[in-house]
This record gives sequence, C-alpha cells and structure tokens, in this order.
Amino acid sequence: MTSWAARFRLRQYAKASLWIVPLFGLLLGVVLAECAAAVDGASWLPNTWAYSASTASSVLSSVVGSMIALLGFVVTIGVLVIQQATGTLSPRYMRLWYRDRLQKAVLATFTGTFSFAYTLLRSIESDSVPNLGVTLAGVAVSVSLLLLLIYLNRFTHNLRPVAIADLVARMGEKVLHSTAAQVRDAAVPGAGPALPAGPVTRVRAGRGGVVQAFDAAGMVRLAARHDCVLVMARVVGDFVSPGGIVVEVHGGASAPDRREVAGLLALGAERTIEQDPAFALRILVDVAIRALSPAVNDPTTAVQVLNHVEAFLHAVGRVGLRGRYVLGDGGGRPRLVVPGRAWEDYLQLAVTEIRDYGAGSVQVCRRLRAMLEGLLESLPAACRPALLAELALLADAVGREFADAPRRAAARTADPQGIGGGRHPDGGGTAVP
Repeated sequence: MTSWAARFRLRQYAKASLWIVPLFGLLLGVVLAECAAAVDGASWLPNTWAYSASTASSVLSSVVGSMIALLGFVVTIGVLVIQQATGTLSPRYMRLWYRDRLQKAVLATFTGTFSFAYTLLRSIESDSVPNLGVTLAGVAVSVSLLLLLIYLNRFTHNLRPVAIADLVARMGEKVLHSTAAQVRDAAVPGAGPALPAGPVTRVRAGRGGVVQAFDAAGMVRLAARHDCVLVMARVVGDFVSPGGIVVEVHGGASAPDRREVAGLLALGAERTIEQDPAFALRILVDVAIRALSPAVNDPTTAVQVLNHVEAFLHAVGRVGLRGRYVLGDGGGRPRLVVPGRAWEDYLQLAVTEIRDYGAGSVQVCRRLRAMLEGLLESLPAACRPALLAELALLADAVGREFADAPRRAAARTADPQGIGGGRHPDGGGTAVP
C-alpha cells in the first residue's frame, strides 16, 4: 500500500508538472476527432459547413502548423518568466508559477487542437470530408487565441514584483487560516498534559530532506491505535539530515512500525506552501531584499512588498500562534505534539533581512517603522514585546547608518509611503499634497 508521504509527493509532482494536463488535452483531441469523423454526413448539418477536400486539407494543415507555433511562443514566455524570477524576484516563486492553472489550460488547448486537426487530416478523402470536424477545428483555434490573449494579459500584469507579492501573500494567508482551523478542531485545551512515561522510540529520516508536510489526522489515528503519543521533532520547513530524528514515540503498549510513522511525514528537496505559510513570507522577503541589492537598487519595490508583508503579519498576529500544539483523538486524549512557529518567528523573518539590507535607505526605514507602529496599534497585547524589540533594533540600525542628525531624524519618521507624506518628528501630523 502506498504511504501518505508517497501520495503527497505524487500530488506535488502533478501540481507542478507542465506536461500532464497538456497530455490529457492531446488525447482528448484525438477522441473528439474520431467522434467528429463518425458523424460525417449527418443530415442535420447545415449546408454552409460543407468543404471541399482541398479546402479542408488546407485549413487543417494551417491549424496544425499554427498550434505548433503557438506552443513555441508559450514556451518562450516560460523562459522569460524563469529569467525574470531568478534575476529580480525569487527562485522560490518558480514553485508556485509551475502550478498556474491558466497556463496549463492554454497548453492543453493548443495540444488538443493540434491532435484534433492532425487526426482529422487522415480521414479526408476526395469524396469524404469531415465537415463538422473542420468547423470545430476553426472554433478550437478561436478558443485557443482567446485563451492566449487572456494568458498574455495576465502574464504582463502579474509578473510585476508587487503583483507577485500580492499573489504570494494571499496564498500564504489562505494556508495560514486553513492550518489554524485544522489545529483548532483537534487541539487539546491548554498546553496539554505531560508526555507519558515509558520507553521512547525515535523514528529517523532515511535519505533526509526538507519537511514538506505531514498527515496530522493519520498520526492521531496511528497513536490512538497504539495508545501512545507522537512528538514531531521538526517543524514544517526544517531540513533533516539523513538519519536525523523526525518523530518520537512516547509510551504505548506496542510501538508503531517506524516505516508506518515515517510514511505519514513527507520529505522533499525544497519547501512547499501547503502546510508552511512561513514559506510565503520567505518569498516576500526574498523579493524585497533582491530589490535592495546593489545590482537592482529599487527601494520603492521593497516598500511596495512591505505593504503585503504588513498585511500578512497582521493575519499572523490575529491567529494567535503558539510554539507547541497538542492534538487529541475523538475522546480528547493527547495523541500528537507538533512544534509550531510563534509570532516572534514570523516577525523576525519578515523584518530582519529587510532591515539589514535596507538600513541605508531612508524610504525603507520609514516604511518599516510605519509597519511596526501600525502592527502595535492593531494587534493584541501579546505581540507588543516582539514589536517593541524590532522598533529598538530599527532605531539602532538607523543610528549607525546616518551620522547627520537631519537625515537620521527623517529616517526615524514613520511613513506608510516610504517618502510620501508621513508623520513628521515635530508632531506636525501627516503632510498632504
């Protein structure tokens, strides 16, 4: 029987693959062509759909050539996306770009139209022409061109760093809320009792890799069957070296099989976003610090990305994260202990590198301060200590970077636009145009 981890990796491969959906389109085109050829000569077809053999051959040959050309065009666009992502954005974004459903639909339409027209070509005889199929081939070309225009419109608008930041932030918030809901449904009230006494069985990784996801419900059921408690030693997103401990089994009349436990936890080459909302924040920070690199030198892009970082942090602060979660079975007995990322972890990830790379930019410093002060005003009191600590670190960084008092005072002024009318140090309020 295939393990949960193997099925998870298969789903990940299918989601990131650019050939599976087009392959289905290719096969569907062949099937539809055979169906269209089978109804050739039906009396209900209008006379305007009649074609000569030479006209039908020319039309279908043109369709075959045009689909091949359009496929090459989309591939060229894909190469440009890769260059853009690796050069000015974040290579981590590529894992999300592979999953674009519209892109797969466009490729499937092109391959389906190609196979449809190519299959019909062999059914053309001097006295037999698949009139319905030729007409449908023209319709398929029209649909393909419409999808291509939609794809180009989306491509040109969504490849901007700020558009990608908005997309990634929304995906991260969706994963954050979904995982938080799953934890709330199965969490044991409070921090949970102490771990049961008895022998501890340690499950180690085989080849190692990054913890991509785990089957929480499956682990709870497994622990309930053996009357034990499973403790995950790693948080999702951590790299585990070969032979490293991934799960500890505490108590129980009989310890579960190590392979069965390991099969409920997926390891891979890189992080995924399915159960790791911090990965979305990692991508946002990558985009911002690349914009702040000397090769790009675009602090305005970093400020725009900080808008989405602030929205994401606001969602994180409202969820109420903890560093440890205890999940129970149907009877409320603890069965699974999962380490988590606390609010402080998300905040440090969001601020530290942007502050270090952008400390010399007045615009970035002002926007960072505005973000931290805004979070102070809107988030619960439990988030305040970490925010105040980050504000102090930001003030120290500004003090080191700006020796002259006027520029130092400007850099320490909170401004939601970077430099665009923030609150002034003299208390004069917000400037207006």
